[in-house]
Amino acid sequence: MSHGLALQSSFTWSKSIDTSSSGSIEDNFVNSISSLPWFDLKLNRAVSDFNIARTLVISATWQVPDRKSLSGPAAWIANGWELGVIYKANDGAPFSATFGTDGDPLGLKSTDPWAFPNRLTGPGCQTLTLNLRGNAGRNILTGPGLSNLDFSAFKNNSVRRISENFRVQFRAELFNILNRPNFAVPNSPNNTDIFDSKGAPTGTAGLLTSTSTTSRQIQFALKFIW
Repeated sequence: MSHGLALQSSFTWSKSIDTSSSGSIEDNFVNSISSLPWFDLKLNRAVSDFNIARTLVISATWQVPDRKSLSGPAAWIANGWELGVIYKANDGAPFSATFGTDGDPLGLKSTDPWAFPNRLTGPGCQTLTLNLRGNAGRNILTGPGLSNLDFSAFKNNSVRRISENFRVQFRAELFNILNRPNFAVPNSPNNTDIFDSKGAPTGTAGLLTSTSTTSRQIQFALKFIW
């Protein structure tokens, strides 16, 4: 810390691969595909549902220097301030393109039917050949990244009439201060289905319908320290 200013940053670059992802209570993540094919686990091998390749976090706090020349009400207003910011940016989460979740296009006799589409390098993307397993695979697409800035302002006031260490701290905290919409991955299966079970384009593939962070939130608090 120099002149009341402290800076801290971290950068993570990682990659996780598995055949199925779940939390500690075995609940799938929101971008997971349920009822993965059990007959060949190699078909499921891909980046994990929680794989976030790059994450950057920068934080700073500044204890604003007191104005020693002030006294009385002016000193009370100008002194005792502390400011803080936290900025986070990361890549998006992976998700899978699907088709046919409204039926059973591959005849799997499953109560949770779906199938991978084909990845094509040439023309022909407007039609679908049914009864063939596609080669697209699991988690080959990446959703939108995240960028979020939080800001806080603290006002520390010493109350020496009570104790030399007694302080009253007023806190104002603003989360997502820029009010940036950070979109979540497309909702499965409504927005991951490229074609329906009859081979017709759904028209909703890839639509972003939800966010991964809240809108701007502001909260105030009063803290007593002794």
